Amino acid sequence: MAQEPGTFHIAETTVNAWTFEGQPGALGGTTVTLVEGGSFCVSTCNGDITPGGAQGLYHADTRLVSRLELKVDEAPIESLRTINPEPYHAIFLGRTGPRPGQAESTMLVIRDRYVGGGLREDLTLRNMSDEAAGCTIALHLGSDLADLFEVKGGRVMHVADVEMTSDISGLLVVSATRGRGARIMSNPMPTATMGLLSFRVVVPARGDWTVALQVNPIVDGEETPAWFSTHHPVEHAEPARRRADWERLAPVVTTSNRTVAQVLAKSKEDLGSLRLFEEDKPGEPPSVAAGAPWFMTLFGRDSLLTSWMALPMDQSLALGTLRRLARVQGRAEEPLSEEEPGKIMHELRFGVQDGVSAHDGHVYFGSVDSTPLFVMLLGELRRWGLYEEAVEELLPHADAALDWITRSADPFLYYRRKTDHGLLNQGWKDSVDGVNFADGTLARPPIALAEVQGYVYAAYIARSHFAREAGDPVLQEQWIERAMRLRDAFDEMFWLPDRGYYAMGLDRAGRPIDGLGSNMGHCLWTGIVNEERAASVAEHLLSPEMFTGFGIRTLASSMGAYNPMSYHNGSVWPHDSALVTAGLMRYGFEEEARQVAFGLLDAAKAFNWRLPELYCGFGRDEFPEPVPFPTSCAPQAWASAAPIQLMRSLLRLDPCVPQNKVWMSPVGLTSMKIAGLQLAGARVTIDVDGGEVAVTGLPEHVTVVGAPRPPLTAVLEEIH
Repeated sequence: MAQEPGTFHIAETTVNAWTFEGQPGALGGTTVTLVEGGSFCVSTCNGDITPGGAQGLYHADTRLVSRLELKVDEAPIESLRTINPEPYHAIFLGRTGPRPGQAESTMLVIRDRYVGGGLREDLTLRNMSDEAAGCTIALHLGSDLADLFEVKGGRVMHVADVEMTSDISGLLVVSATRGRGARIMSNPMPTATMGLLSFRVVVPARGDWTVALQVNPIVDGEETPAWFSTHHPVEHAEPARRRADWERLAPVVTTSNRTVAQVLAKSKEDLGSLRLFEEDKPGEPPSVAAGAPWFMTLFGRDSLLTSWMALPMDQSLALGTLRRLARVQGRAEEPLSEEEPGKIMHELRFGVQDGVSAHDGHVYFGSVDSTPLFVMLLGELRRWGLYEEAVEELLPHADAALDWITRSADPFLYYRRKTDHGLLNQGWKDSVDGVNFADGTLARPPIALAEVQGYVYAAYIARSHFAREAGDPVLQEQWIERAMRLRDAFDEMFWLPDRGYYAMGLDRAGRPIDGLGSNMGHCLWTGIVNEERAASVAEHLLSPEMFTGFGIRTLASSMGAYNPMSYHNGSVWPHDSALVTAGLMRYGFEEEARQVAFGLLDAAKAFNWRLPELYCGFGRDEFPEPVPFPTSCAPQAWASAAPIQLMRSLLRLDPCVPQNKVWMSPVGLTSMKIAGLQLAGARVTIDVDGGEVAVTGLPEHVTVVGAPRPPLTAVLEEIH
């Protein structure tokens, strides 16, 4: 295929990357990951970036630096400790070998690193000796300008025109074909040669020597300064100011339960680090990236579910995510990207472009659930009584999304990829073997997933609420009728009477996919489950085959494809279990919901207060601590938001501000205070003390209902 000058065709690495059927290589427990917006850095514990694996400094889905190794007097640095005060900031403490004539090291090495739009590092050598030390400092540097998908898939392509040149400030790396590069500078000026910055220095007795390093990215031929510039104090950098605002404006949670307090604090920190800001829209609220290190970008499904679960912490994430997804909503038919009018995207990337998408960045639309989740989240944001004008502005996008759903659903919403370049499975269990029958046989598309029908049902209900608020009873009734038809058809086709649970989905022949999985827990969450079936569903979810003690397995241990060390066939995903918890609580299974919630919190404690993307599905009776999954992302957005959703479930907090009601009836919480929670345009305080709950700060017209919301209230209110 002919290429235009200055471009590089990477269909194998960008489009085909969606079909990557393996898992990225494990980074190992000895690496350190720093994240900020769309940038991240993976290094060893002494701060080095070693070549040959996945380590590196990344920005705009490009590895700007693939090697950064520090040597003093030709020897590597011995790691002492890594301090990680902020998600974008680490201090690597190490020491050199003993100086000549000394038995022990007297030279401390401090690498104070900030990541964001590039990198800043203040490198200090501190001499603990009474004698001045003459040192040769060498920074070995390399850059392959690899696309993120190449690194993730373990198939980095050699780019022939990557050039590294030296100048007075340091090193310049560029590739004309990729339009990417980096400038690596230092102050004081180094001696710069190919792949090397070196300094010959004297470190005073009991004194310091410091050099400031900065890596600026070059994207599409344009160089931009790293966000933490060496020319300004770090506290003046935009990420630092945003973090301070995040800390100041977020609700304050106090509780006597140390585990709950620590896990929520870690969740807040991680969500803050995953926020995405658009440089050309400085006043716009942020969206949220899916997770580090491989998913530091906007995802439809992940960002929408994360924003939903994070609502008690920050509603601006939901608004920012909805607005950004609306801007890249499908407009045309494009089989390679799977774009269709009204469809909400799956994943946005900023690697080297191949011309597949007309949108800013490479957009892939292969997701069946992002579109109904978009409508659900818009409806939920309105239920919280916030951003009324913004929600109205987004309603046409919700209608376009619903048009796509209703064009595709009859009555069920199926998925099937448009070409062999797309994802085979397009629900949240999107691995190639993620949807299977009880005997382990893989289901073949088109597939209608159980949880997706629940999302569509909830989207229809949300649209009926908007119609009622607009005073349009005819439209309101139309959407209610759609919802009820879907609910009845779902119960008829998905319910397995001989098993007592709902099928995972329907395959291309319309046969129920009879695998027992967590999917039906999402159906409880959305309210599509017939109340007569709910007890049996809850019983199966809490059975030893499904509940590990640390969460709900994605697939029951009694199934043919079960593997507790798999990605989707027996592992535990915290966000999945958190939504199951919400569903159990919705249908009144308080004790079951409490068990799952506190099992997840126990798992978080074992993972140093941070829930990972997933962990292995071994039972707690077999191993007393959860077993890590080697390639799990951390921080990961919906795992970070899961504890916030658990808190909401345990509070049984369910606002419907347009109806001037807030349901709240805590379960499993004896002492908790939340100050500054945004609700109904106000900042309210919730105080739980024993069996009593007090809410202050609500507008006078909003009433607190001290009871759980009945599971089908939304529908019954519309019908009667």
